[in-house]
Amino acid sequence: MTTVAKERGRPRKFDRDQVLRQAMEVFLDRGYDGASIGDLTTAMGINAPSLYAAFGCKEALFREALDLYVNAAGPRTRDELHKRDVTARGAVEAMLREAARRFGNGRGCLVVLGATHRTADNEAVFHDLAERRNETQALIRRRLKQGVSEGDVPAATDIATVAAFYATVLNGLSLQARDGASRKQLMGVVDCAMKAWDGLVGPVTRPA
Repeated sequence: MTTVAKERGRPRKFDRDQVLRQAMEVFLDRGYDGASIGDLTTAMGINAPSLYAAFGCKEALFREALDLYVNAAGPRTRDELHKRDVTARGAVEAMLREAARRFGNGRGCLVVLGATHRTADNEAVFHDLAERRNETQALIRRRLKQGVSEGDVPAATDIATVAAFYATVLNGLSLQARDGASRKQLMGVVDCAMKAWDGLVGPVTRPA
């Protein structure tokens, strides 16, 4: 989609989708608070008036960039959790390994690292990101409940606690990646997390 923004009385055309993707890359690298308007306009190849004309403000730009990111990354998590003919354990492991591969580029996840501290300036963004993380945890809970109904997760399992544990591992992979962990190291974390499954859930497999 091409957007026309006025610059000193003259219209300037740019590809809105392309500059939005460039803004997303800046937010991935620097987070919401660390990305200045100067950083964003330089990466996007537009000036500040054009940014405000096209997106309204930095927060609105971030939300659009976040939606772009989630629309690309979110389905991967859902797809891994809902693979056919896979136990709940297999689905959770697939989700974590997909994340380890994706985060292995050293940038982590925008939903996790976009705004790690709540401030007066980012409070709305902070809460939005927290809600999105909670939605992922809810997906894990639903998959575990499906496992109970299918017989590969014991009915006595503390679903909420197990889901919180694996959501914490998922989020932690992002932080480890940002701190420099290699893909191999992230996969090692997943190995450890899955070794904890039997202690948390039990070595129950789905009946043939």
